[in-house]
Amino acid sequence: MLKKNVGGIDRVLRIVVGLALILGFFMNADASLRWLYLIGIIPLVTGLMSSCPLYSIFGINTCKMK
Repeated sequence: MLKKNVGGIDRVLRIVVGLALILGFFMNADASLRWLYLIGIIPLVTGLMSSCPLYSIFGINTCKMK
């Protein structure tokens, strides 16, 4: 399993931004580049999993360890 490296505030922000982008996909049905809103899946999934592969590569950890 992936190591948790996304902390509380970071996690909440990722989920909110991801949901907002996905909502934008459904609300802008006539936009020409509508598919770009689907990039919101990435922050949503990393927020829900509390793990970010890019954080692992760069050695970043915002999760407070016990």
